[in-house]
Amino acid sequence: MRINKYLASCELGSRRKVEEFILKGDVSVNGQKVTELGYDVKDADIVKYKGKEVHPQTNKVYIMLNKPKCYITSKSDEKDRRIVMDLVKSCKEEVFPVGRLDYNTEGLLLLTNDGEWANNITHPSKNISKTYEVKTKYAVTKKQVKELTNGIVIDDKRTLPAVVELMGQDGDFFVTHITIFEGRNREVRKMFEAINLKIYNLKRLSIGALELDDLQMGKFRYLNKNEINLVFVEK
Repeated sequence: MRINKYLASCELGSRRKVEEFILKGDVSVNGQKVTELGYDVKDADIVKYKGKEVHPQTNKVYIMLNKPKCYITSKSDEKDRRIVMDLVKSCKEEVFPVGRLDYNTEGLLLLTNDGEWANNITHPSKNISKTYEVKTKYAVTKKQVKELTNGIVIDDKRTLPAVVELMGQDGDFFVTHITIFEGRNREVRKMFEAINLKIYNLKRLSIGALELDDLQMGKFRYLNKNEINLVFVEK
């Protein structure tokens, strides 16, 4: 088994994440540092991460969390801020977040100990859809809808065309649902900044065909076998 796949199955993160550990020299096999991503781990090999022996996780779990604002999507935080792991402490397995939601964004966040599954969701080539609820003080105009659906240049690269649905008003705010097909950093916020609209609240509603529905804020639940593959199904 390739070293990145092996480490991903040890609850250390997605394949992309563990590749960073390998390149940094944090991984050893049989006492020798390994920095080659193509290294093949044999059954009898002793693999260590930062000096601690690691083994593939056999009991796979898949969690849906309704992340509140003001939580960091991380397993730890050097500034001692609240992290999403604080919300899943009752889970007996050690899990990690699949992708991220920024500090001020709420909604659907997945956590797992299955690195292969996580990689299939986060890898740019998969183009998994993600739908967000956006609240703004002013309504999105037809011109702005066209800009979003055609793709907008942010960070010198055009976004993939988005799907935009105007949902009307909720109190003092206008509600827009936007579906994107990438996982770029703060993509929705940057897209609305580009069309000169300030976001007052941002919430992720779905990933693929897997929807947040009525899961309470700050609560989590385990996905069943049918739901595990819904992230790869278009709505």
